[in-house]
Amino acid sequence: MSSPPRGEVAARLEPVVAEAVSAAGFDLEELDVQQAGRRRLVKVVVDAEEGVGLDEISEISRAVSKVLDAHEHVLAGSYTLEVTSPGVDRPLTRPRHWRRARYRLVRVRLADGSDLVVRVGEADDEGVVVLADGEIRTLAYRDVERAVVEVEFQQPPAEDLVRLERAADGAPERGGDRGDTEESR
Repeated sequence: MSSPPRGEVAARLEPVVAEAVSAAGFDLEELDVQQAGRRRLVKVVVDAEEGVGLDEISEISRAVSKVLDAHEHVLAGSYTLEVTSPGVDRPLTRPRHWRRARYRLVRVRLADGSDLVVRVGEADDEGVVVLADGEIRTLAYRDVERAVVEVEFQQPPAEDLVRLERAADGAPERGGDRGDTEESR
């Protein structure tokens, strides 16, 4: 009996794997099935609003393993299961990725070819409020070609976070937020 092509296997398994991951309270970010010698490697990438810890990875692994065992006819043989969370270099491609990146520094390539480094504020289903070059602005997802979180080794400036919070609350910016107070002149 021949086994179905790799992409077809993942497509057939995705609904049941997504259901198992969702039932555990997580989001399925990616499902990949590759041939690895005589076995298949099933890679499941999961995430959640609060991140994913090792205990949760174990829980999800058990749930997905049960589902895969029940659908072993799709895999057509033995498999190795790898459950992981996304790496820091994962592109932000969905609104939930942007929500999880709140207050993080992100490198953005816009559809017009320009690049920005922004601090992420509130995100909804259409776009995200960011602090870019000292200015609060809104980026529509349709205008973003690629976005990746930048690794930071220090806490973000408190004034940046305050400005993003005020923008989320709809409060107007005040001059003191940009450092143009009497004391800073």
